[in-house]
Amino acid sequence: MTTITVAATQMSCSWDREANLKKAEALVCEAAAQGAEVILLQELFETPYFCPDQKRELFALAKPYKDNPLLARFSELASNLRVVLPISFFERAHNAYFNSLCWLDADGRALGLYRKSHIPQGPGYQEKFYFSPGDSGFTVVDTRFGRLGAGICWDQWFPEVARCLALQGAEVIFFPTAIGSEPQDPSLDSRDHWQRAMQGHAASNCIPVVASNRVGREQADSVEMHFYGASFITDETGAKLADAGQEEDAVITATFEREALHAFRASWGLFRDRRPDLYEPLLSMTGRQGALD
Repeated sequence: MTTITVAATQMSCSWDREANLKKAEALVCEAAAQGAEVILLQELFETPYFCPDQKRELFALAKPYKDNPLLARFSELASNLRVVLPISFFERAHNAYFNSLCWLDADGRALGLYRKSHIPQGPGYQEKFYFSPGDSGFTVVDTRFGRLGAGICWDQWFPEVARCLALQGAEVIFFPTAIGSEPQDPSLDSRDHWQRAMQGHAASNCIPVVASNRVGREQADSVEMHFYGASFITDETGAKLADAGQEEDAVITATFEREALHAFRASWGLFRDRRPDLYEPLLSMTGRQGALD
């Protein structure tokens, strides 16, 4: 049977951008040495998570998709190691700015661009100041090792994202992430809730899920953020196969038999028994159908 070996990584970041990139490259090399063919790095790994504060000078971090130096650097790495890399980056597109992901195939070719669709706004996560809602739609790509899909961080809380990717044939779904402390409530630890949300996507779609989160403490102007790691990989039932810790840089891997995944999905009948003719309420903000009362 044809197999696919995936990896999730996690790391702490500083404002030494070159050090961050070297650390990310080292984690990719470590994952490849363990046999990983598709290797996920966390959301916006080139810098600390810069969204706790609204600072206009940070728009200078964004670069266009075309001729992007970060993508060129990791394209070469993907080609040298013969691995697929979904790379998260801050994109400038004319006068718009996006939280984006580029799929790099195992020969270094860019296969497609995804722009984060759901943009959070709250204490510590001031993303609407920096990012426009993505306009790419939910897309999958055909890589050397399989048909794959991705969402970015806040996207992972929305079951519609995973379902749209599954309907387009994604064999594994990837979520690069930056999540940790909640400044408005220091007692709140969302780690288990965060994991269960994505485990549910795996179970409901019979598709493995891979999530990479950052670790460490990062000091912004208004708050210190503590990112709790806990990157993980599920099987097609939502069970965790590999789970990283909450403090350390890490690489975790898992291997799947692709044909066995296809057979499992078919045997459950979840896609056979869907009723899209009844799902019109999903197209409204309130669940209403027809005119307002």
